[in-house]
Amino acid sequence: MEKNNLPKNIELAVIGGGCFWCLDAVFSRVKGVASIVSGYAGGTKENPVYEQVSMGNTGHAEVVKIEYDSKTISYEEILRLFFSVHNPTTPNRQGNDIGSQYRSIILYDNINQKTRAEKIIQKLEKGEIYPDPIVTELVPLQNFYPAEEYHQKYFEKNPEKAYCQIVISPKIAKLRKNFARYYSAEH
Repeated sequence: MEKNNLPKNIELAVIGGGCFWCLDAVFSRVKGVASIVSGYAGGTKENPVYEQVSMGNTGHAEVVKIEYDSKTISYEEILRLFFSVHNPTTPNRQGNDIGSQYRSIILYDNINQKTRAEKIIQKLEKGEIYPDPIVTELVPLQNFYPAEEYHQKYFEKNPEKAYCQIVISPKIAKLRKNFARYYSAEH
């Protein structure tokens, strides 16, 4: 990732927790988020396409690359929101989405992000928030490949689809209810 090309206060976070449509929809409503791109990371196949990733043999997870204003929201706050809108205790699964492409994963851009993510995970485990151990992968970001255009802003383009109504809308409602200070209706 080319952090040097970003404005001074803009930082990156790359996370995956199930279908990238969900994370895109949630984080596009978070104050301080400047941009979101759905894509693929964490695997070995160069320039993968959705059909390859969905087969589960590229090693990639569905992720979002978030650019955010660190003066408005911190990396830790991004991760707290991330852990609140998906289940980090189910390996290779989120709800009905099954396969390694749906795993919980944080791809850190630098050692500082790694350390901060480890601390958040330790706090969650000590707080016994989840009944099962957290299985979120914490790995260095090697490459990020943007997903096809029809995956970008999927919820905004398809709010009437059943998946959007049944799976994504409740996550947005949870953000609005439990994290009102971060919620922005403007997206």
